[in-house]
Amino acid sequence: MESISVFEIIKVGIGPSSSHTMGPWNAASAFIRIIKRERSIAEVKEVFLEFFGSLAKTGIGHGTDIAGILGLNGEHFKTINTSKIDDIVNRIKESQILNLGGEKEIPFVYGLHLVLNMSQSLDFHPNGMIFKAIFEDGTELVQDFYSVGGGFIASQEKNSIEKQCVRTLYPCHHGSDILKYCEKLGFSKMSDLILINEESWRTQEETRKEALNIWENIKECIYKGVNKEGVLPGGLNVTRRAAGINRKLLGDKIYKNKDEWFQQVVDAEENFTNINKWIACFALAVNEENASFGRIITAPTNGASGVIPAVLMYAQAFTEHTTDDDIVRFLLVAGEIGTLFKKNATISAAMGGCQAEIGVSSAMAAAGLTEILGGTVGQVLMAAEIAMEHHLGLTCDPIRGLVQIPCIERNTMGAMKAITAANIALESDPAKAKVSLDQVIQTMWETALSMNDRFKETSEGGLAIAVNVPEC
Repeated sequence: MESISVFEIIKVGIGPSSSHTMGPWNAASAFIRIIKRERSIAEVKEVFLEFFGSLAKTGIGHGTDIAGILGLNGEHFKTINTSKIDDIVNRIKESQILNLGGEKEIPFVYGLHLVLNMSQSLDFHPNGMIFKAIFEDGTELVQDFYSVGGGFIASQEKNSIEKQCVRTLYPCHHGSDILKYCEKLGFSKMSDLILINEESWRTQEETRKEALNIWENIKECIYKGVNKEGVLPGGLNVTRRAAGINRKLLGDKIYKNKDEWFQQVVDAEENFTNINKWIACFALAVNEENASFGRIITAPTNGASGVIPAVLMYAQAFTEHTTDDDIVRFLLVAGEIGTLFKKNATISAAMGGCQAEIGVSSAMAAAGLTEILGGTVGQVLMAAEIAMEHHLGLTCDPIRGLVQIPCIERNTMGAMKAITAANIALESDPAKAKVSLDQVIQTMWETALSMNDRFKETSEGGLAIAVNVPEC
């Protein structure tokens, strides 16, 4: 089984969906690279892109079409100015010209060169898409891609596109592996083992630097979210709430940047109600940014991107565990738990419902928090198990395919459950647990396989059809 770095699970992304925005964007970029490898951009006459299954059914709400266009246009979601996205896409639609790979202008008619096929699904995965390039000499290049969750892409020929297979020094594909190696090496902290394994990708110093960079991105995202008012795009007319909560909790306190704001949060009155509201505020802030094509941290998906930031911000603001080392250890452990779910179940809502997103992120956050609060390796794994156990069966039923209702509020619930799971685990003896993390991961996967497709990010069941929202 292939090893996965924690920074493939927790990484810089863009809203509103990892599987429906980042995945198609990555696929479009990969197709450009394939064209360059096989022929050249200069030889391309036309390009066609067709989305299938869940990508088509909820594509407009998730910005799937926009991601495909921008990816083919040579843009990258890590570097694009997010405030310019609408302008770029509108210009392409109006001019009917696409700058393929940023190198050659070709005709591009929305609805002809890009199609959302809602009546057909591809067999390999619900999130399927097919790219086709027609060259000046009439020959064609066709490639299928599948967005398998968390921004990861695959094809029927390759389970992971253009990805080097890495085997770590101590391969941890199950929770039992983590326990075994920590005991063998005499590690009382799970993060010590993960830090060594991450050396298969980068030095320990680079790992720490990347973790702290993610923390800075988390603070920046929350800061943006708590300072933006208004209505979210997409037509549901969902009002942003994080800014109002932030304003009410801070009162008339003044700040000029994210560091001054963070200090105001730390210095604010601490009681159970206020802390509870702050946690909700942090999660809401991230997911309101996510719903607006903002830059966020995918952890492990965009739909669940508010859980880990909310729990880590809680730890930094309201506990004594506030060092850089605590941040690094939290993220290493959280990311490693995410890899276990990806390898043994799924982190794709189109495959497993929202248990694969909010459930996994809650398990990740619970483990990370338990690690820095002094939990044993067994307690860390127990916290992850508890958090997932109480998300089993959670459906993905976004209203009108937008990552807004119920997605945004679900992040607040996932964060609260993660903190509760950590507190329970810290007061428990893992040796007396009746369910292991590996067992709950297997149960989650079996639940995913049994779940009706109407509840797997198709907007054909649950709240998506129970709530009548008129088209705007």
